[in-house]
Amino acid sequence: MKLSVIVPAFNEEKRIKTCLDSIQTAFENQQTTDLLYEVIVTDNNSTDATAHIAEECGASVVFESINQISRARNAGAEKANGDWFLFIDADSILHTDTLQELTMHLKNPKILGGGCTVRMEPSPWVGRVAEKIWNGYSIIFRMAAGSFIFCRAEAFKACGGFSLKYYAAEELFFSKALKKWGRSHNQRFVILKRKRHVSSGRKFYSYSKWELLCIIFHALLHLTTLFRNRKHLGYFYDGRR
Repeated sequence: MKLSVIVPAFNEEKRIKTCLDSIQTAFENQQTTDLLYEVIVTDNNSTDATAHIAEECGASVVFESINQISRARNAGAEKANGDWFLFIDADSILHTDTLQELTMHLKNPKILGGGCTVRMEPSPWVGRVAEKIWNGYSIIFRMAAGSFIFCRAEAFKACGGFSLKYYAAEELFFSKALKKWGRSHNQRFVILKRKRHVSSGRKFYSYSKWELLCIIFHALLHLTTLFRNRKHLGYFYDGRR
């Protein structure tokens, strides 16, 4: 069995090495020896040293010229040859305990994919509140966070990958598509809870309080078209890191 770890990255030279080192460490600490893996980084048109650092860390690097998280993830999956795909963000850290719990599910024929509860570090109080709300929603409704989502390769291909209609929240629509496919194949979508997957809380510190309020107001104003229109989602694609 082989797991393809796919890491979309846009101007992540500050964090990509930490992410890739955590992946290597997690696999080195695995108790099982029958799980092979590969690491693929999608350079999503970065203007910094992201691709160079990823190559130095031993990852395979593919290039996607259009800045869109769905395209970046799909480009990495197109190169992958694992039985399973795991998508994690470049500003996150894969923990050994999380990988061990994941490995247990990969061996279960009744599982088609899933996600993991998350923790943002560092994070202000509003971030911790948002984190609790999201984790509760994720567990109850079985929806995966974009920073950690896994699935069978065959399920990914059958669902057509991540939809190019969306520039954000694409993981929610992908989770729905996976669950629908799973129901027709008698397979379940699960959320890992043993160890929260750690991602950066940098968005809370990369923008001023006034900017964050403007972002929230703008999002509410354009809620019906928000995820489909990139011009409403500049804070995801402005390269501020």
